[in-house]
Parts: sequence; C-alpha cells; structure tokens
Amino acid sequence: MTLRRNFDKSLLLVTLSLTCLGVVMVFSSSCVMADDRYSDAFYFLKKQGQFAVFGLLLMTLVMYVDYEIWRKLAIPLLVLGIGLLLLLFVPSLSIKAGGAVRWLRLPGVTVQPAEFVKLGVVLYLASSLTRKKAKIYSFKLGVLPYLLVLGVILGLLLKQPDLGSAIIIAGVSLCMLLLAGVRWRFILPLILAALPVVYFLVMNFDYRRKRILAFLNPWDDPYGSGFQIIQSLVAFGSGGSLGKGLGVGEQKLFYLPEAHTDFIFSVIGEELGLLGVVVVAALFLMLVLRGMRIALQTEDSFARYLAFGLSLLIGLEAFVNMAVCLGLLPTKGLALPFISYGGTSLVASLVAVGILLNISSRTEALR
Repeated sequence: MTLRRNFDKSLLLVTLSLTCLGVVMVFSSSCVMADDRYSDAFYFLKKQGQFAVFGLLLMTLVMYVDYEIWRKLAIPLLVLGIGLLLLLFVPSLSIKAGGAVRWLRLPGVTVQPAEFVKLGVVLYLASSLTRKKAKIYSFKLGVLPYLLVLGVILGLLLKQPDLGSAIIIAGVSLCMLLLAGVRWRFILPLILAALPVVYFLVMNFDYRRKRILAFLNPWDDPYGSGFQIIQSLVAFGSGGSLGKGLGVGEQKLFYLPEAHTDFIFSVIGEELGLLGVVVVAALFLMLVLRGMRIALQTEDSFARYLAFGLSLLIGLEAFVNMAVCLGLLPTKGLALPFISYGGTSLVASLVAVGILLNISSRTEALR
C-alpha cells in the first residue's frame, strides 16, 4: 500500500485554527498574571509559542510516518508511560502543585506523564484489540487482561491524585472495548462495581466532596469551594453575545483561578462572547467528526480502533473541560486540548492529530 500525501485538509485546518486560537488566548488570559509574577507579560506566550512550534513540527513528522509503526511501538510506549508515572514518586524529580504530584522535572523540561499515558493506552488498546479478534468475546481472554493493565494505570493516576485523567482513560477504554465487540454482560457489572469505588474516592476526600457540593450549589460557599465556578459563570454572563473584546476581560484579573489553564474557556466566553464559545465548540465537534469519519472509512482494523480512540480522547477531554467551565460538571483539573496553557497537553494533542492525518492519507474515500 503506497503512502499518499493527500491528508484530510479539513482536519488539518481545524487543528491549526485551535492551536493558533490557543496561543492568542493564553496570552490574553495570562499577561497580567505573568507581569505580576515574572515581571514579563509575555512569559506564558513565549513558552506556549515554543510548545506550539515544537508540537506542529512533531505533528508534521508524524503525518509522514506510516501509522503501522505505532502497532509495534504500542507496548513499549505504554511501559514507558507507566515508568514516567512511577517516577512521580521520586521526590527529587516530581513537582507538587495544588496538592497533587502530576509533573516531572526532567533535564530542561517539565512534563505531565498522564498526557502521554493517555496516548499510550489508546495505542495499546488499538494494537491489542486488532490481535484479539474472536477472543474478545471471552471474559478471561478478551477482557480480564485489559482490566489488569488499566487497573495499574488508574491506580497510579489516583495516587497523584488525578481523578480527571483516570476518568478520561476509563471512558475512552470502555468505548474502545465496546467498539471491538466486548459484550455488555461483561461491561455492565464492572460499571456497577465501580460506582461504590467512585463514591468512596469522592466522598472520603474532603476536597473532592467540597467540589461536588460546590457543583450542586456554589452559592453555599461563594468565597471558598464555590468561588471558581461562580467566577466562571460571571465570565460567561458578562461576555454576552459578542464578548467584551479580546484582552478586555476582567475575570482574569485574579478573580478567575487558573484562567490560562483549566478555565481558559471561561475567558473565551467573556472576551469573545457566545459567538466565540460556539465557534470553539463547533471546531472541536468538527475535529471529532472528521476523526470518526477517518475511522469509518478505513478498512484496516488497527487504523479504525486507533482513529476512533484518538478522536474520542480529544473530544471527551474538550467536552469535560467546557462542561466544567459552564457549571455542568464538577470541577476537574483537565486542560482544554490545543487551547489551555501546557506543553505536554498541546504536544500530545498535536501528535494524536498527526496520527489521524497519516491514517487519512491512506483512505481513498476522503480524497
């Protein structure tokens, strides 16, 4: 099969649009804080710009790498990801922020292993599910091995703690298993068994319990646990239909915590208004739909699972982040792909799109 260069141009255009918008919004949402903290209003802009350039170069490289190579690298990359998670337990290498240990301090760079583990899980499942075939209908041979692998990964994530990434990985994995043909009679008992565990993880940790209570009624504690969501809703409400204008938003002026990361979508709502919110949501929807179309049009099982998993990974993260900012879900520390500040998240998302673009170049129906 000859590799062609006719990639899915719509997917590429959407990705470039989101990445460029992200660089602009990172500067708009962080310039005041950066000037106060680092005496350099361009501090986060310069870093995000470097991440974007590196990520786009890496995406371009991955576009021209035959996606079949990921089948061979799936398990080594997953093992590497688990190894990075284990390094978080080394105090001299890990960075603690906000009560969580999610970042590694490596020579010249700081990385968040969970972002690479998400990619590793999708690659591993796509590769393994392709080989399983009829064995997927057996619980012992087709489901139990995945539960053991995912159990280790989710356990390490919850230890950080990073419940948000754990939920994303569990959700994407569940959908990929169902796509492969795993029977509901295997899945449903697992979901029911997980509910008490989730309840324990939420209600027996004070900060998580406060987040749930704040989600249900943030006005009970407007200056404490409900502060983030209230300020986020104020940002959306004050933005109106067309927004206050780029750079004119006020909630980023130390009212809205994590304005350049977790709540950057709220800044978009205030400065670009309902129009900006709809455009961003539409871009993510288009990206997911193009990815799903690539999955449906390819005849290769590995490519199908891979395209489906990567599209769902980006789409689910974007949905959860936007829903949190809008007060539709409890607060979670998840980035908005391509837009939130953070090099690991941006690079991982661009690599995922690079793989999708390579698969699209092998799909006749998309030309």
